[in-house]
Amino acid sequence: MDTKRILSALCYFSIMFAGILFPLVAYFASEDLDVKGHAKKALVSHLIPLFPLPLVLVGVYYDVTRGAAEEFPVLVFSSAMFMVVLGLIVLVWNLVKGIKVLTIEK
Repeated sequence: MDTKRILSALCYFSIMFAGILFPLVAYFASEDLDVKGHAKKALVSHLIPLFPLPLVLVGVYYDVTRGAAEEFPVLVFSSAMFMVVLGLIVLVWNLVKGIKVLTIEK
């Protein structure tokens, strides 16, 4: 196996063990343009599940400030579930991309 392909695939697989850190280090440590490209794509995909986080925080703030402890926090629950679903989609997408990098012959 080629070292470039293994490093590129590890950038995608790192969603399970090193998250944002591994693609960031690979991007700055590698001089190969293919590895840099895959590291950048993996880094962006690892950040995607964090986009709904402001909705969760706004929902928590809204529920705490208005004292709605007896009501069901719909905004918090729905945005948290959206984060979970988005995270699972991104996990599967990264696994598929990592396997494609390893298996496709160049």
